[in-house]
Amino acid sequence: MEWLQRVLESSLLSQTGERTQIGASLVEYMARALALAERALGTTSPNPAVGAVLVRDGQVVGEGYTQPPGQAHAEIVALRQAGDKARGATLYVTLEPCCHYGRTPPCVNAIIEARVREVHYATLDPNPLVNGRGRQQLEAAGIPVSAGDGAEASRRLNDAYCKFVTTGLPFVTAKFAASLDGRIAARGGDSKWITGEAARQEAHRMRSLSDAVMVGIGTVLADDPQLTARDALGQALPRQPMRIVVDSHGRTPLAARLFREPGPVVIACASLPEERLRAYQDAGAEVVPLPSNDGRVDLQGLLVLLGQRQVTSVLAEGGSALLGSLFDQRLVDKVAAFIAPVIIGGDAALPAVGGQGAASMAQALQLTDVSFRQFGDDLLVTGYPQRSE
Repeated sequence: MEWLQRVLESSLLSQTGERTQIGASLVEYMARALALAERALGTTSPNPAVGAVLVRDGQVVGEGYTQPPGQAHAEIVALRQAGDKARGATLYVTLEPCCHYGRTPPCVNAIIEARVREVHYATLDPNPLVNGRGRQQLEAAGIPVSAGDGAEASRRLNDAYCKFVTTGLPFVTAKFAASLDGRIAARGGDSKWITGEAARQEAHRMRSLSDAVMVGIGTVLADDPQLTARDALGQALPRQPMRIVVDSHGRTPLAARLFREPGPVVIACASLPEERLRAYQDAGAEVVPLPSNDGRVDLQGLLVLLGQRQVTSVLAEGGSALLGSLFDQRLVDKVAAFIAPVIIGGDAALPAVGGQGAASMAQALQLTDVSFRQFGDDLLVTGYPQRSE
């Protein structure tokens, strides 16, 4: 949570470079709300991960974070905990309170009925059903509202939600582990293991936070992966992402390990004999026929279909061909690259990203908002592709 604190600190300095007492309180309570929101990640989709803190007379009287879909939002959890103490309290919440009926009633109504004194939220809810209306209703009820403190941190936590509610498409993270020279396997195909245990455990955490994990058929044939989210002991976590294999012509072996692991399996194909389709279904997989581009699965069409099923986030783990296609078609929203201090070398060794690629350095994809974290001897580089207008 240190990065959340730094983001807040930088946004709450006065013009003289010193924080006011009010600013200090905002840092403390909004950071607490953001920490709560982070605890909700991976459990709330297609809803956002939100944290809320109620403060009265300098004391926290209620707090909470968004529960799984159909259950209470963060504000409601905090209000229930506060009870009568919510009256006259200040609410710190990481996203604009909702004002529409979905699976649950509007949070705005509950805030007004509880007689909350004022509301500070980090960022606007981009959902067209909200998008400023929550603030308007609170202010119309005589409740002062301020926004912006912790906005960047809140948006980072809800990258997937923000894209999904504004486009109907899932947020795609391209994740790979590569050597210093950009290889993901030796020339003989061996890839276990490029990175160390700490990096691999972080990769499992990423899976646990995603609605879906996606790989190409090349990865299945080379590695026979499980594609499950597992704990430090190698045990499958209670919640598993959807596992998607982009397999244009049905080459996934029926003996593949992914069929024997918990969680739904989807085979996205372009053409498949009826007999093969039934065999995959008998193995417990869902087969999704899609239009093809030059005999390959239409990835844009696949993302549209996933969005229609309310899949908000996809972790694309490779291999080289799939990532190359995603980058070539500009379908990647975020990059998470684990770089290991090892040199593989060799012209025949697989690169992390294949595809057509850039014709010149001027056309190379640039990342913005880049960050670095170390896991053991490995480095995780994350960033967002810079889009040209």
